[in-house]
Amino acid sequence: MKKQSKKLLTAALALTLGLSLTACGTPAEGDGGGQTEGKPAIIGISQYGQHASLDNCREGFLQGLKEAGLEEGTDYTIDYQNAGFDDNMAIQIGQAFSAEDAAMMVGIATPSATACYAAAEDKDIPVIFTAITDPVGAKLDSGNITGTSDVLPVEGQLKLIRALQPEAKTVGIIYTTSEANSLYSVEVYKDLADQYGFTIDAIGVTAQSEVTQAVDTLINRKVDCLSNLTDNNVVGVLGSILEKTNDAGIPVYGSEIEQMKLGCVGGAGLDYVALGVQTGKMAARILKGEAACQDIPYEVIENYALYINSEVVTQLNLTLPDEVKAEAQDVVNA
Repeated sequence: MKKQSKKLLTAALALTLGLSLTACGTPAEGDGGGQTEGKPAIIGISQYGQHASLDNCREGFLQGLKEAGLEEGTDYTIDYQNAGFDDNMAIQIGQAFSAEDAAMMVGIATPSATACYAAAEDKDIPVIFTAITDPVGAKLDSGNITGTSDVLPVEGQLKLIRALQPEAKTVGIIYTTSEANSLYSVEVYKDLADQYGFTIDAIGVTAQSEVTQAVDTLINRKVDCLSNLTDNNVVGVLGSILEKTNDAGIPVYGSEIEQMKLGCVGGAGLDYVALGVQTGKMAARILKGEAACQDIPYEVIENYALYINSEVVTQLNLTLPDEVKAEAQDVVNA
């Protein structure tokens, strides 16, 4: 961005927030998006689809803004849109945010983030992402964009599977071939599996409609368990997956607490509310003019916890080792 343009943009958002706030790459003065004195800035939130993990990211993001001292209705308004796991809809949402000259776009999950970034580029609107495993692979690691990464604790997951299933040999994974998050995570699983005596049987799908068929295939191949990623197409039909695997007596391990609440036996999982809070606080720094997107490298959530669903453990006749019982949170009693 040229220096002269950046000065104009900073001045515009300062008028918007009325609190001496500025931002990197906001629309030029007079372009709209609440960019007049006394009117709050518009933050466009594009969520790729509706499931508990992504919902938690959004709720955490709003909490993070509040904890950073910004008030909805005074400092900003939210234009929330849901793409329904449709890539074309995600593109349209990003374009709509650009047309209304949003002061900031927020992409929850990779397809929404990439769509927002493409739509924001011409106007250099700042973009914040969350729930993206591999920002580098998604080409979201440079420019007027930053956010948080949800890299999965794959080694912790493999340790848990080995603890609950000492004789298991094959771990099944279903992933969407167009999701950079999933491609990255599958490769990590393959790299680490041998250290824990596993082989990975991974099936790629191109659409949500193919997921349950992939489950049938893995059941027929007699995998010992499934390990679920944060793959949006897969998580979106987790209930249907669990119906099939429960009938077959095959455990499914989740990657986030909400998946265990839905019926996964356990998992080394992330806290997506905390991830959202972390993202919201980053966004607040940009809105306040404390930093530009380019000044804030994307952040990776590092802490994870072990979760188990004791009802599913019993249902599948698994033995819970004492060390896991002592460390893991039982979602049934949460």
